[in-house]
Amino acid sequence: MTLNEYNYQDCIWPMTKQQWRPLLDLIPEIENTSVFGEMVGNIEDEGEDEPLPYWIFSEIVERFCELVYNLPIIIEFDWPNWDEGRKIASDESFDFDTIDIATKCKLITALIINDRFCDGALILAFETGLILKILNSIEKQVSEEPIILGNAKDAIVIKPDFDEP
Repeated sequence: MTLNEYNYQDCIWPMTKQQWRPLLDLIPEIENTSVFGEMVGNIEDEGEDEPLPYWIFSEIVERFCELVYNLPIIIEFDWPNWDEGRKIASDESFDFDTIDIATKCKLITALIINDRFCDGALILAFETGLILKILNSIEKQVSEEPIILGNAKDAIVIKPDFDEP
């Protein structure tokens, strides 16, 4: 299923902790990784036969991309004109716990798709800790218990974001 601006919240909202687990299991490995990619090709402009320089993702970045596409949490939307996302991503002190998981998925989408047009941008997002901040915040929200208001008969369950079935 393709997620878009109209259905993404309905699709991401019911995802369980178990469904998020493969992506969140990358957190310790990301924390212990220092190299997220490598520039290859004609880096010093010495030979005409070599291709122009380009970035190759490390294994952890490749797995991350594969997982987010398979979940699926990639959302089709007008990411180049999403000013809120640009502000969030460029603010080193931004508190990701103040936005919902669906917005975090839009950020992940924008970072991955932006790399197609700005080679190495996703690697930079890993190196600066931006991806790790987003994943840690998703893990925190997914782990929160639902809030139950009222008695058992007419209880209202409020999900802070997501929970297990």
